[in-house]
Amino acid sequence: MNRRVFITGYGVITAIGGNGPENFASLRDRKCGYGRLEFLETRYQDDIYCCEIKLSDEALCRRAGVSTGCGFTRTTLLGLIAIREAIASAGLTEQEVRNAGLVSATTAGGIRELEKHFFERQDLQSSGDFITFLDTVDPGEHMERLADILGMKRYLATVSTACSSSANALLFGARLIKTGLADCMICGGAEALAKITINGFNALMILDREHCKPFDQNRCGLNLGEGAAYLVLEAEESLKRYGKKAIAELTGYANFNDAFHQTASSPEGAGALKAMRKALKMAGINPSDVDYINAHGTGTENNDLSEGLALETLFGVNVPPFSSTKPYTGHTTSAAGSVEAAFCLMAFENDIIYPNINFKQPMEELNIRPTTALKTNAGLKNILTNSLGFGGSTTSLLFAKC
Repeated sequence: MNRRVFITGYGVITAIGGNGPENFASLRDRKCGYGRLEFLETRYQDDIYCCEIKLSDEALCRRAGVSTGCGFTRTTLLGLIAIREAIASAGLTEQEVRNAGLVSATTAGGIRELEKHFFERQDLQSSGDFITFLDTVDPGEHMERLADILGMKRYLATVSTACSSSANALLFGARLIKTGLADCMICGGAEALAKITINGFNALMILDREHCKPFDQNRCGLNLGEGAAYLVLEAEESLKRYGKKAIAELTGYANFNDAFHQTASSPEGAGALKAMRKALKMAGINPSDVDYINAHGTGTENNDLSEGLALETLFGVNVPPFSSTKPYTGHTTSAAGSVEAAFCLMAFENDIIYPNINFKQPMEELNIRPTTALKTNAGLKNILTNSLGFGGSTTSLLFAKC
């Protein structure tokens, strides 16, 4: 089988908004979530600023509709909030949700909670809260929690491929639909800020102590963020059966691993180039048909150069308008692919192209520069979005407006 895959709904929560409309308003108004950490206690609170969701775990429990003290990690809570919005956005019934599949992505999972109770856990005589969170360090635990709450039992999977994780979750779900194994899939990812994430990226020396500036000559690194986003993917037959209208069609997708380095992309952009080419080929369109590219654009020296060179190689002198939205939300790591996929859907709905804020000076190695002004009435038909992960896992998703 070779069925078409459509997007009928989405939900998203990040540092710039608790739902889709709030996120879009922030993107439109150039409002960023970058600032001092308030809810994650770390020695770097006054040194390394991030894009943190300014809600306590207790507040997130209330938004997610679950009780406090039941062992829900912050990652799970963010995921549940986004999934509930996605389900409502797509108009899924309880029965449709139960029959749907779930592919959820994360890397850190419940490590934030493990960190909090780590020393308590060393005391074998302790009966403290750490027992509640004992299993949450497993990345798959948050998916199982989500599935249990929603009554989902079919096609459950966790994807953990670093910063391309949630993009690959969408790819995985699309394949299940395309091959006839599922009619409806809820796919995306969630990630909460944790000490290990901040410490790890800091050890790699790729964190910017100021607000990040993707594709700028003077870029110094990335800002970390947290968030979640999920999309509802449905087969064409499902739309016809229930008389639904789709937001977009996922016409092309591809993942390549350039295997260049554990934490760096190939300098010439080999992985990104191959992923974009294959996504375009699957969709049956030419590079000239792409109207906007939501770039991975983390603001690191390696990533922006690698992705930029891949864009120049593929599109030549006619690179479409492109921008990175990571200065708004921070790099939400495993959730980034689905967060930015949701932003692509918002771009279709409002026919706009987001500005690449903080950009001032073009990179010496590139002949291209990101768009820096909000473009309205953009006439968007095809949007490409890239996700580049550690280990060389590179994914491109291509959406066509319905």
